[in-house]
Amino acid sequence: MSCFEVIDSKFSRYILGNAPVKQIATGFDWVEGPVWFGDANCLLFSDIPNNRIMRWTPDIGISVYREPANYANGHTRDREGRLVSCEHGERRVTRTELDGSITIIADSYNGKRLNSPNDVVVKSDGSIWFSDPHYGIMTNYEGFQSQQELPCNVYRVDPNTGDITAVLTDFDCPNGLAFNSDETKLYVADTGLMFDEHADRHIRQFNVAEDGSLSGGSLFHRISLGCSDGFRVDTEGNIWSSAADGVHCISPEGQLLGKILVPELVSNVCFGGRAKHQLYITATTSIYRVTLNRQGVQNP
Repeated sequence: MSCFEVIDSKFSRYILGNAPVKQIATGFDWVEGPVWFGDANCLLFSDIPNNRIMRWTPDIGISVYREPANYANGHTRDREGRLVSCEHGERRVTRTELDGSITIIADSYNGKRLNSPNDVVVKSDGSIWFSDPHYGIMTNYEGFQSQQELPCNVYRVDPNTGDITAVLTDFDCPNGLAFNSDETKLYVADTGLMFDEHADRHIRQFNVAEDGSLSGGSLFHRISLGCSDGFRVDTEGNIWSSAADGVHCISPEGQLLGKILVPELVSNVCFGGRAKHQLYITATTSIYRVTLNRQGVQNP
């Protein structure tokens, strides 16, 4: 049985017929937030309910990177190679400095606590962008059940002043987000209010000005099956998004090109490997990897 479903012939050029979708680690409860560290030749990811950040290293396997981890969810790296993390437990975004110390980037807005920061990206100017849905405070499974104090927004942290701005305020629950390669487009998923069976789940596309301001925001794509929990962009502008049946490859025009079929519910992805040509997939209890004829953008 093939691990790929080709919907548009373009997708055939992106996959390698002899490259398997391989399970490289398993035994977790709900994995999220994969980020590749090329200089350390390892993948970091969150095992959220077990309150730890894990490390996978080729030829070595799994080890614990940080425990406890404040129920960390999404991660990325900044332009200096530092780990930037979203923490449900402390309702904040942090940066792990090169000496291992922790710097708090954001934990409140207008005097109120953030909800449960979920996913994060860093633009080339050093600004930090993160989504803040309420998923981590609705139950005790991925953090601590707590009162929601703010709407579910997307925020930008100024690289020079540290000031926090709510840049997108019209989402039910913003989730995954990513820039395209030249940072002229920002894609943001809305995965809907928790426990809402009729939520309108989709990805929207925004135009990004040089000063970081956003415009547009039209519907880009609706995932079927499931929703777009997390995604990354390749160098040609294709979006590789999580879905209920695997990973969906979506063209820059918003058309579904094909699918990587995965036997577990996928939460997120990232590009890694020596040429950023391997896609790492977090899927419920396991980590999967597939080599593609594609490369991810330089900053995931």
